[in-house]
Amino acid sequence: MSRRAVPTRRNAAGLKAKVMSNNLQLTFFQDLKDYLIITFGLLCYAIGFTCFQLPYEITTGGLAGAGAVIYYAIGFPVQYTFFLVNIILLGIAVKVLGWKFCIKTIYAVFMLTFLLGACQEVMRYVGTVHPEAFAHINPHSGLPQVVNNNIFLSCILGAAIEGIGIGFVFLSNGSTGGTDIIASIINKYKDVTLGQMMMLCDLIIITSSVLTPTGSIDKLLYGYCTLIITNLLLDYVVDRGRQSVQFFIFSERYDEIATAINAMHRGVTVLNGQGWYTKTERKVLVVLAKKRESTNIFRIIQNIDPHAFVSQSKVIGVFGDGFDKVKVKADKK
Repeated sequence: MSRRAVPTRRNAAGLKAKVMSNNLQLTFFQDLKDYLIITFGLLCYAIGFTCFQLPYEITTGGLAGAGAVIYYAIGFPVQYTFFLVNIILLGIAVKVLGWKFCIKTIYAVFMLTFLLGACQEVMRYVGTVHPEAFAHINPHSGLPQVVNNNIFLSCILGAAIEGIGIGFVFLSNGSTGGTDIIASIINKYKDVTLGQMMMLCDLIIITSSVLTPTGSIDKLLYGYCTLIITNLLLDYVVDRGRQSVQFFIFSERYDEIATAINAMHRGVTVLNGQGWYTKTERKVLVVLAKKRESTNIFRIIQNIDPHAFVSQSKVIGVFGDGFDKVKVKADKK
């Protein structure tokens, strides 16, 4: 009996080590993927803001918008305001919200500061080398207007690109800092949602643009249009990316598959089932996961049991730990 037990323990230890190794690889590649997506989203935001908003002096929301207001008023570069204020806010956030919230935010702040500066320099260089390609170059900023003599179209394009970019950042659990940090800190102590706080901050920033030397009611309205379009595109991208799926997995090696999926920090429920024709007892795994995790789950199943029977279906919503929060408040007793 002891001779049989030894190989079993060895197999269990080997399986555990293999699962841990696979988990580390998945975690590394998932983190790498997150940072690449965050970088792409930040690049989209920088392009939308620098190419379509700044040349027309349209104010957007967020700390970049606040930096733009200061830039229009006194000429202090947007990226410097964005960086300096974020450093102060991050110092407060680390103490109040913890390091876990701040790690990707710190990366996003440094990267977006660089991208905002780089995009402005590229635009100024292109405007200097090929001025004939543009109908007008803003004398205050030196930035060429990409969309010739159509401020409303430029407003729509810029807002759409910004919204898509921020959506990709949020999908990868990132943040652009600024008003996100302010909203998160206030939300921790007050019964105010993140969306309400961010909207309030953005409205204050955009409205303040009318006080700058180049401010006007027209530009104020364009700023409000930018805010609405950005939020619509942001919600669309985030809602599409956070779709959840449900798996039913039938396999003789259910325990190995469950252990491997669990190592992804994703829960697994084991149900008792019976084949009606064969009257054979078997285990059924139920997994709720994000749609973007589907490929990893299928890869795990394929590696462990290529003959497993798998059913995947979309679900309308999943609420609880690891998924969305229930937004309906409980009745006060």
